[in-house]
Amino acid sequence: MPPMLAWDLRKFLVVAALSLRMPAFAWGPEGHRLVARIAERELTDKAKVRIAEILGPGQSIAELASWPDEIRRSRPDTGPWHYVDIPLDARRLDMARDCPKSQCIVASLEGFEVVLQDPRASPERRKEALLFVVHFVGDLHQPLHSVDNHDKGGNDVKVVFHGRPTNLHSLWDSGLLNHMPKEPELFPQLDRQAEQHRKKWSQGRVEDWTGQSHRLAQKVTYGKLPKPGADGAIVLDAAYEQAADGVVAAQIEKAGVRLATVLNSCLQ
Repeated sequence: MPPMLAWDLRKFLVVAALSLRMPAFAWGPEGHRLVARIAERELTDKAKVRIAEILGPGQSIAELASWPDEIRRSRPDTGPWHYVDIPLDARRLDMARDCPKSQCIVASLEGFEVVLQDPRASPERRKEALLFVVHFVGDLHQPLHSVDNHDKGGNDVKVVFHGRPTNLHSLWDSGLLNHMPKEPELFPQLDRQAEQHRKKWSQGRVEDWTGQSHRLAQKVTYGKLPKPGADGAIVLDAAYEQAADGVVAAQIEKAGVRLATVLNSCLQ
């Protein structure tokens, strides 16, 4: 086989393998927009100016928060950057075990922070770094993006929610949010809670926040799942929905506060 064709085949196989590992998108556009909107309220004046310079006129981090999801099919190499595979039964994050070759959300987020705070980086690189940071802080707070239960991020876990079949990842991505108040009503509620807990939630770093998401996956996302019925279906009850709704709301609030913390630090 000619060298060029062999290289193309290897590249295709790598991309295909990565694509199979990709979990579904986290939060969906509404969730990522809510995270960014909360963060916008917590930004310093200097950070707001820097963001406006990086994005250009008429653009905001809220309206561009889902951009990294929109490019995943055209740039499949970015797929592993959206999550980290911490085994469900693990006690903590282990970068050597869970982030091989630095291909995970923890390493990617920290790398893009470095680019974002480098004034010598090209405008294109800084804009891309900003959008990845905005998105990845949101992804990091979706519990299924910090856990590995050998089920493709919950995509293989079939559940029934409000009488409709879905899967666990889609449920946590947008299914739960779709049954909560609409964004115009929901945002003020989340924003108030975020402001009240801003000092506490802004503490820690990426590794700490990842560990918190992983523990929520253990205790709630998987820990409170009802047992399958005789037909193998997992029918989610009101108790699960109530517990999950509380986690979704709190995680979006925390992500907004922490995104502002990261951006204020990077864009001093």
